[in-house]
Amino acid sequence: MRLWNGKFLFIAGFVCMLMLTFRHTSRPDNVPSQLHEVYKRLLRAEQRGEVLSQELLKVLGHLQNRSIAQSNLSISNSSAILEERVLRLLLPSQPNALVYLPHLKEHKDSLKPIVHLGRRRKGVSMVFGVPTVHRQKQSYLVNTLQSLLFDLSTAQKKDIVIVVFVAETNPEFVKSVVQSVQDNLPDAVSSGVIEVISPSPHFYPDFNNLKETFGDPKERVKWRTKQNLDYSFLMLYAQSKGAYYVQLEDDIVAKQGFFETMKAYTDNVLTEEWLYLEFSQLGFIGKLFRSSDLPMIVEFILMFHRDKPIDWLLDHFLWVKMCNPEKDAKHCSNEKARLKRTHKPSLFQHVGLHSSLPGKIQNLRDKDFGKQVLFKGHSNPSAALSTTLEQYQTHSLERAYNGEDFFWGLTPKRGDYILITFTRPQAIKEYFFRSGNIETNGDRFYNTTVEVLPVHVSVKEKVSRGEMACCKSSSDGFVQIGSFKNGVAEGEVDAALGISEAMRILVHSDSDVWVLLSEIFIKV
Repeated sequence: MRLWNGKFLFIAGFVCMLMLTFRHTSRPDNVPSQLHEVYKRLLRAEQRGEVLSQELLKVLGHLQNRSIAQSNLSISNSSAILEERVLRLLLPSQPNALVYLPHLKEHKDSLKPIVHLGRRRKGVSMVFGVPTVHRQKQSYLVNTLQSLLFDLSTAQKKDIVIVVFVAETNPEFVKSVVQSVQDNLPDAVSSGVIEVISPSPHFYPDFNNLKETFGDPKERVKWRTKQNLDYSFLMLYAQSKGAYYVQLEDDIVAKQGFFETMKAYTDNVLTEEWLYLEFSQLGFIGKLFRSSDLPMIVEFILMFHRDKPIDWLLDHFLWVKMCNPEKDAKHCSNEKARLKRTHKPSLFQHVGLHSSLPGKIQNLRDKDFGKQVLFKGHSNPSAALSTTLEQYQTHSLERAYNGEDFFWGLTPKRGDYILITFTRPQAIKEYFFRSGNIETNGDRFYNTTVEVLPVHVSVKEKVSRGEMACCKSSSDGFVQIGSFKNGVAEGEVDAALGISEAMRILVHSDSDVWVLLSEIFIKV
């Protein structure tokens, strides 16, 4: 019982600390906001407690196995009782999958995921689940992942996990998806932002004995039944990783700034009663759940996984919790609305034309998604602008620099540049350039550097002699201070460089694609 006593004392101490803090700092005019903050901290503590519980159980298991191996003795009755109590107290409630999927009893690791990529990150704010399957026509997975990562800051990337669930047991297909994610998003994989998992080869039951319902042919019944199992598997894996779980699909695009918007909206309704928040009105896309609710939801899905598609089951779950059979449909609808909150505009749009169900074409579009934000404007220091890149249509460099549009140029060649000559020399503190946008993510700068032109000759001489670690010499007196990586160039500028007359973006090799500059920010 020491493990449980320790956990109890930890939580009790944490609560007492919060109460003392509240008592000594509260004023009548800010009591509601402090209560809200206390509740948020308690939720975070609960999430950390669940993660800690999982780690303690692992340690317990290792110690137990080691003890058995050393003594070659069976566990005594008292030890078994202790283990059972610890499991009940420390583990969050788990759905009884073996009841609804009895074939899993034949292989003890059937529910254990195979982790192909990732760093098993935990303790984040949000976990995004992206199931993917083999499609006959076209895969949208990489574009979906790039859309999700497009404008996340470094801090935001540290606060999420994107779990790609390859919902297939064909090892060659699984391997091809893993390789594609690794090749196209190596930084996101190595940092732990993206994980790729697949199920045990024994996870799926025999789908040939399913009953045809609602006039659906057998292939569609198989497809929707497997889909329910895919969602359940992914939710079970994700539940201990973060405070919230967001269900997505592998053929969507995200609205720019989606994560910041979701966090703000979630914080606003944190203390209210709801089952899920809806950030897209299409199917099961963009549904956000508290991770602590996932076992209950998975239990319901598994209970009826053969009977109906996932969006119907979610609606029935609301009906069971909220509706009075003796009241009319309008009353039921109002009651169900209390447990789901819809954010508008939608933050995720479905873009896939070819469904994962063979032969099915789906022109689904969320009418509340609206238009994408294709550029981000900033106030930049006054400057004269020039470029060797040929402008496309009205997307000029001047309008991009002034925060009115994005710049779109035809295919860059080696030696092409964008030159920003300041009206007055500036002490540049930071810079940020983003190439590509949420819709045209491939039109980026590749093998391209960012440079400044220091005013003082002595600074240029120091750089040329290698006396300044921040940078190195370029042509025409310019000094290289950074480069584009995954379409973005950003950084702080060493104060030792002093004031600069100009900045330059210089292309070092021919490109195969056009280039789009969607954000320019120079902080002085």
